[in-house]
Amino acid sequence: MATGEPGKLGVAKNGTFGVFTLAIMNVTAVVSLCGLPAEAEYGLTSIFYYLFAAVFFLIPVSVVAAELATAWPQKGGVFRWVGEAFGPRWGFVAIFVLWAMSTIWFPTVLSFAAVSLAFVGTDQQLDQALAANKVYTIVVVLVVYWGATLVTLRGLKASSTLSTWAGMVGTIIPAAVLILVGTLYLFQGKPLEIQFGWDKLIPDLTNFDNLVLAASIFLFYTGMEMNAIHVNEIENPSRNYPKAILISSIVTVIIFALGTLAIGLIVPKSQINLTQSLLVAYDDFFRVFGLPWLGSVLAVALFTGVVGGVTMWVAGPSAGLAEVGRAGYLPPFFQKMNKKGVASHILLVQGLIVTCLVIMFVILPSVQAAYQILSQLTETLYLIMYLLMFCAGIYLRHTQPVTPRPYKVPGGEAGMWLFAGAGLVGSLIAFVLSFVPPSQIPVGSPTSYVVILIFGNLLFVTIPLVIYALRKPHWKTAEGAADFEPFGWELEGGHPGAV
Repeated sequence: MATGEPGKLGVAKNGTFGVFTLAIMNVTAVVSLCGLPAEAEYGLTSIFYYLFAAVFFLIPVSVVAAELATAWPQKGGVFRWVGEAFGPRWGFVAIFVLWAMSTIWFPTVLSFAAVSLAFVGTDQQLDQALAANKVYTIVVVLVVYWGATLVTLRGLKASSTLSTWAGMVGTIIPAAVLILVGTLYLFQGKPLEIQFGWDKLIPDLTNFDNLVLAASIFLFYTGMEMNAIHVNEIENPSRNYPKAILISSIVTVIIFALGTLAIGLIVPKSQINLTQSLLVAYDDFFRVFGLPWLGSVLAVALFTGVVGGVTMWVAGPSAGLAEVGRAGYLPPFFQKMNKKGVASHILLVQGLIVTCLVIMFVILPSVQAAYQILSQLTETLYLIMYLLMFCAGIYLRHTQPVTPRPYKVPGGEAGMWLFAGAGLVGSLIAFVLSFVPPSQIPVGSPTSYVVILIFGNLLFVTIPLVIYALRKPHWKTAEGAADFEPFGWELEGGHPGAV
């Protein structure tokens, strides 16, 4: 990694991150291309939704998580932040739903990997038929997932190396290529499947159906809190961290907005498929430019990117949950670590859950329906964690105002209310809308769709509450207790405000 002056690309001379380095890390953590077809349904209106979600979610997550991470940098992440405000019970709920969310997310993102692999062929009709085959999807999802798990079991170094390179090859480069070919296609005067005009930019907000599928756009912007832990490693964080957030937010919105429009330019709205349309768009663009073989190259790149991203997420939340568990919040079975220091038993249980969820691809009417339901369950669980995080940010500003905060949300206490409040309202709206079946996508019985989502959310919130209520003193190991610092209110002999 190159060195340079503070605020320049690379790492500053004193070893801290430069502004653009942190911005690139944020983009890599957030950007995923597999969800673009869902927003291509909206055409030019998708730009409005991307900007709305950036203002009411992406930026609030970034700045609030940064303040919490610098004020409470001890191990635990969101468990620490929420636990400082509302006690370990709700902190445990926050870290558990984060782990559960990632577990449920695997089948959806890996179904996209299966589609990418199917499009390595040169016959688009055969590729589409293979990608829609349920048995093929299940086999690829399970093989790739368990392969990523085996890599993770070899240690965090192996998984981080794979995810870093795969993220560049499978996300940044394909995104740039999609925007480039879409721009060339537009300016060459080719037939367009999308309508332009200022009247197409603002959605009809009186039409409830326009908001339902758009609520999923909040999930596009999740993950920015992962890099909030690095805010102390950037020189002059109060000045440079907002710069990094601004740059990464602009780049992220540009990638999502232009990538979505590129798909809409060439794929008819009536033919948009949640799992296939990105690959179809690449194939169609390259055929127009006389380079059909490049479609196979991009399919391999996208497949590689998904594998890398999955490997990172297999390792991350499971390690965080195990870390909290060893402090006395999980039974000894789930605290088991292998010789590489990896939470092997949690990974195995996670794998069994993923395997069961994949069977939904057989039960539900189509791969697309399963994809949508699991995607929405992923979003609602993640939003529960964010709702707790935003509430913790506001609450801790009032209850612990003297706690040192190397980085503070701009605008003082009013700024915290503004940013965290916007994130809280935006997350709550997205959460509620996520339970409404989208009219644009066949999901089978609407009643079953809603029941599955409600049951899934209740199940994954109830489980950590039950585990917490049943915890035993012997669950806390000497090593775990020594490695996990007590909460600030414990040191002061106090009590959190709303346990």
